[in-house]
Amino acid sequence: MKLFVGLGNPGGKYARNRHNIGFMAVDRIAEDHGFAPWRAKFQGEMSEGRLGSQKVLLLKPMTFMNLSGQSVGEAARFHKIDSTDICVFHDEIDLVPGRLKTKAGGGHAGHNGLRSIHQHLGPHYDRVRMGVGHPGHKDAVPGYVLKDFAKADEAWLDDMLRGISDGAAALAAGDDARFLNAVSLRLNPPRSGGGTKGRPAEPQAPETEPAARQDPASAEPDRLDDRSALQKLADRFR
Repeated sequence: MKLFVGLGNPGGKYARNRHNIGFMAVDRIAEDHGFAPWRAKFQGEMSEGRLGSQKVLLLKPMTFMNLSGQSVGEAARFHKIDSTDICVFHDEIDLVPGRLKTKAGGGHAGHNGLRSIHQHLGPHYDRVRMGVGHPGHKDAVPGYVLKDFAKADEAWLDDMLRGISDGAAALAAGDDARFLNAVSLRLNPPRSGGGTKGRPAEPQAPETEPAARQDPASAEPDRLDDRSALQKLADRFR
């Protein structure tokens, strides 16, 4: 059994915040893959379903971000899920908007939701780091992540969420490469001509010059001119 955790803050006022992109990810998985209705459990909202051959629990902690570990810890202990079978979806300011990476274990990098999960589970869980960009100064980070996504972000955000849903079964099976490829195909779909959106075209081999064409009029060898000098002079004045 796998536990997929989306991080965010409860309540409508936070629903479209950058900090709630984790909630958005698990909501999309639940909707697209026919998971059971969300129900209140473990200080959060939980849904159950299957991704490929794996039974998967989806969890949205309703404790507010900085206490997320309480909810995740309860769910993990009740279902006897090892931390290495838990994957957390969260916003990542150190990645540009529209960039996504997976990570196994490691530090929390100051993310309050991850910090809380570290306190309850330790560092040995997987993460899906969903880039939202950086405001430019660390003092501006709290206000930045607690603001809604801009309209300019809507296209890549929808593509990223669709890609996460497309690759969710691969992620549950532990195939990160296939999961990342599914996300990439949404964010950079192949062009009709074989290229990829947003990716520079492959260099083309230089065209070779066609062989020089011989003028048929000049194809015959020169004829020997056996006229005398007097005849040549006479022919010029004809």
